[in-house]
Amino acid sequence: MERSSGILMPISALPSNYGIGTFGRAAYDFADLLKSAGQKYWQVLPLGPTSYGDSPYQSFSTFAGNPYFIDLDLLCEDHLLSKEEISRINWGGSAARVDYAAVYQNRFRMLEIAFMNGFERDRDQVEDFIEKHKGWLLDYALFMALKQEFDMKPWIDWPDEGIKYRLAESLESYKKKLEDRINFWIYCQFLFFKQWQALKKYVKGLCIRIIGDIPIYVALDSVDAWANRELFLLKEQCDPVVMAGCPPDYFSEDGQLWGNPIYDWAQHKKTDYSWWTARIKASLALFDVIRIDHFRGFASYYEIPWGQDTAKFGVWKEGPGISFFKAIEDKIGRPPIIAEDLGILSPDVKILLANSGFPGMKVLQFAFDPGEQSEHLPHTYQKNCVVYTGTHDNATSVEWFSDAEPDVLNYAREYLGLTCEEGYYWGLIRGAWESVANLAIAPIQDFLGLGRSARMNTPSTLSGNWQWRLTAGLFSEELCHKIMKMTKIYDR
Repeated sequence: MERSSGILMPISALPSNYGIGTFGRAAYDFADLLKSAGQKYWQVLPLGPTSYGDSPYQSFSTFAGNPYFIDLDLLCEDHLLSKEEISRINWGGSAARVDYAAVYQNRFRMLEIAFMNGFERDRDQVEDFIEKHKGWLLDYALFMALKQEFDMKPWIDWPDEGIKYRLAESLESYKKKLEDRINFWIYCQFLFFKQWQALKKYVKGLCIRIIGDIPIYVALDSVDAWANRELFLLKEQCDPVVMAGCPPDYFSEDGQLWGNPIYDWAQHKKTDYSWWTARIKASLALFDVIRIDHFRGFASYYEIPWGQDTAKFGVWKEGPGISFFKAIEDKIGRPPIIAEDLGILSPDVKILLANSGFPGMKVLQFAFDPGEQSEHLPHTYQKNCVVYTGTHDNATSVEWFSDAEPDVLNYAREYLGLTCEEGYYWGLIRGAWESVANLAIAPIQDFLGLGRSARMNTPSTLSGNWQWRLTAGLFSEELCHKIMKMTKIYDR
């Protein structure tokens, strides 16, 4: 990885007239601004279809794309919708926040119209799309059709046990019964991938690479768990034996109870990690680089007995280790991966990261505890790492400075030479950009100097997350010039 820099900007946070960011005009404009700012990377959050809580880290499928990101104006240009149809919809009351209830209620109404207008017209292309993605697409489309059939209940609560347990007779019966609904969900994926690949091609033409993000775990209510029960530690009734999370830490004194099922790593090994190989391969078709969230889970992972109210009483278990990555590399070559190695790291995690050769992460907001010599302080870095001012789980830098303890603030001020004239948040960005880390990234909120209301996610909270949006015109050419100047100074 060459010395370079980039900006973290979720697709959902792009400006649009239809409630949530999409692959439309604003995405192309943002790519142009990245180019003007001299940036070489655009980092996004996971693109999968979101479920309860709207978190991109809890998706109905690890392979599918989120239909919310299909741009409606582009569908109008493709004669699948009319401007009149989409102008009648109330997409929410604020251009600065995603109203997920409004998006959920109305987005699929528009996609239904697009499906009725386009499926037969595009049938040949859709058939080619199905052939290319049949390894996951048909199960996903059936899964979503079944969720509609059963009032969107989680699959472990489906009243028909035949389809819950994927008995052959039930599968064939529901495929016939729900053929139209299955085709709808296939067509949504066809549109998603068509628009994303066009955007990706444009971004590549600007010599900008896209960093995607994949969670280590999948949601319990996902096609991944339903169609591959043998790959997870599930009971006969399909409830998890244990669930994923992390112990008490900086973010939460009770730890984090994620609720995801945990992999049966012994079974994955028996298949030579074929499911994971397909997952990595599919991600690399979407992105140029992939950041794996919670990388430490491949060394050792924290499991909590199913039914616990907190994550305090979990235990650590050994993960698949370096053999996992060697198996992947043997099949598809060495993947370009950024390892999210944050948190309290045991020696096994550090050994795995070193043996893998992947760049780990540094976060400046974690650096300035006067009581310890933090690995996040820039003078401790090796070049093979990625430094962030903060991530999607952190406060914005402006919020962080406003909430910092006096001794932490003084340490940061002295270490980075922060001044009110420059702006403390700009000084934090400068600290990342001037470091030896090969890649430096800051969230767009930090460049804009936004505060508490622009935070993307607060871990261990269930509401108010993933809603922030960039309003049109805020990311200006003037700001691009300022970012470009800093980028040139530090040879990024």
